[in-house]
Amino acid sequence: MIRRARTAIAGMVLALAFTPATATTPGAGGGHAPAQGELDQATQGHRGIATRSGLAIYENFRAGLAEPSCPADASPRWQAHFSATPDTLAEGPDESLALFGYVVDAVRAAHLPTEYALIPFIESGYRADARSPSGPAGLWQMITITARNHQVPIRAGYDGRLSPVDSTRAAVRYLKTLHGMFAGDWRLAAMAYNAGEHRMLGALRRSGQQASSVQLDELEGVPRMTRAYVAKLQALTCVLLEAHDAASWQAAMDRPVPRLQAVELPGDVERVREWAARHGQDAAGLRRLNPVHVEGRIVRPDGQPARLLVAAPAAVAGAHAGTL
Repeated sequence: MIRRARTAIAGMVLALAFTPATATTPGAGGGHAPAQGELDQATQGHRGIATRSGLAIYENFRAGLAEPSCPADASPRWQAHFSATPDTLAEGPDESLALFGYVVDAVRAAHLPTEYALIPFIESGYRADARSPSGPAGLWQMITITARNHQVPIRAGYDGRLSPVDSTRAAVRYLKTLHGMFAGDWRLAAMAYNAGEHRMLGALRRSGQQASSVQLDELEGVPRMTRAYVAKLQALTCVLLEAHDAASWQAAMDRPVPRLQAVELPGDVERVREWAARHGQDAAGLRRLNPVHVEGRIVRPDGQPARLLVAAPAAVAGAHAGTL
């Protein structure tokens, strides 16, 4: 059962690797899948695509946690709500794990706790094309005014919130500001991301508290939804930490996953498929990762270079391919 699942998953991952040609599937036919430490080297041969083990992504996430264990008061309700998240990463048919790795890389490069990398699970389910009827859009579900305040380009034909590159760069920069503003307390910073920094600063002022010694339960004027934001992030941490105890989950995660990298497009590239053809990557996969370029048409925001999130070449396997 596990072997068949791993074979199917590996096939999907190789499709995500944007390599039109068929490649050998680790774990298929009863073969031994490479161990975690072998994967960066053993999987670079997939048409020059840099990959790493899904377990390596997970370990990078776990190593960056501000709270590396499940809090004793973690919400059972929210743990039940997010209980399928580990399976989404291990067995999902979409690009969630590769995007998760990209965001974890960006968060760690900014020297921030990786609890912040869980925010897109809450906001969009790690879907770059997610749109809310109430207006927020993209991986980080930014509203228009927030996006513009953080230099995400939005104009006719180009909504940078739908670019994992533009939106992640802005979100990480904003979280870096909030992290410093609230004395390095990731919980306060996450609440401020949800409710706005002015609301959280006001809550601290009204309750006579300092960010460096805050008692969250004693904060005044904080919306219930914002309080739940921290509970959701803690619950996500718990379900991911607990999933690691299952051998079947580790087996499903121990597969090659493409490293993602942002690239600037030459001025003569007008379609995603043109760049894909030049670099031997799959245009359909690139379109799914970059919904900002509607129907694969490249739009350059306000004269700026167009950026595309792509599978990184094998040469950057040892570098930080997710750095923005």
